[in-house]
Amino acid sequence: MNQFAYPWAFLLLLLPFLLRMLLPAVKGLHGDALKVPFIFDLEKISIKSGSLWHMGSANTEGLFSKFFWFLYLVWFLLVVAAARPQWVGEPIRLNNESRDILLVLDISNSMLSPDFALNGYQTDRLTALKKVAGEFLQKRTEDRVGLILFGTRAYLQAPLTFDKKSVGEVLWAMDAGMAGNSTAIGDAVGLALKTLKDAPNPENKVIILLTDGENNDGSLTLGQATKLAYDEGIKIYTIGMGSPENYVSSLFGIPLGMKSDLDEEGLKQLANATKGTYFRANDTETLEKIYATIDKLEPSKHDERYIRETKELFYLPLLAAIFVSFALALALRRIN
Repeated sequence: MNQFAYPWAFLLLLLPFLLRMLLPAVKGLHGDALKVPFIFDLEKISIKSGSLWHMGSANTEGLFSKFFWFLYLVWFLLVVAAARPQWVGEPIRLNNESRDILLVLDISNSMLSPDFALNGYQTDRLTALKKVAGEFLQKRTEDRVGLILFGTRAYLQAPLTFDKKSVGEVLWAMDAGMAGNSTAIGDAVGLALKTLKDAPNPENKVIILLTDGENNDGSLTLGQATKLAYDEGIKIYTIGMGSPENYVSSLFGIPLGMKSDLDEEGLKQLANATKGTYFRANDTETLEKIYATIDKLEPSKHDERYIRETKELFYLPLLAAIFVSFALALALRRIN
């Protein structure tokens, strides 16, 4: 699509006519006619050459008219250039400012505890987590998302990427015990901080940590990891997963209470130190609400911003004006 940046510049096209009407004509031997001192030379040259400039002494006004329109053509081209003709392309949607989100998930054997429900059926914590976290991933269309899985060791299973499908595939392929049977929360947080270290804006870095246990392995304590996270200024949301009391049925169907070893106090301190929030997920429905809440707390910017590729074309009429001016000057030189 073509357009003019300054269409009002075309009003200048009227300027030569206004000047011709308002300014008095030059007075001389031929009354009010414009004095052209070399008109007789032009006449002699044009008669000999048979050129278009042949006017005769009686056609001084016609000669002036030809000069006027050639000069007006130059003026017209200059005005068009001043109006800044442009070619404008199709609108292109700008990518909104995205966040870097790392899901740090506990896959120790305790995640196999069958105290959650999915679609009306009892299931284990890990299966419920796969469903809820997978849905959360697909909603973060504008963000880069990565995945860290931990147990005895912490592993970066999916680096930060816009490819949510690949991260989702890794998420569904994970299994309890793949990273060991113990729980190294401190090491997992340390690896997450290291992964996000090179991201440019701390305000756009988010860690979502989920575990159902306490830090009982690894080289970093939860307190040390909390201090590191505080120093880096990266927000961490922590989720404690599992029922307050995990009941296991005996052979006779009698529920035996098992006290949860979840370190809620440590997870709360980690979240508070980094301006995040601690959540407790007792069932699948609560877990879904938690991820929905985080989604609202860390909204993607969906303001529709578009740009259009613009190419300036003013040089075309400007070059044409220069060409016509040179041609006119050359013609006058040949006449002289």
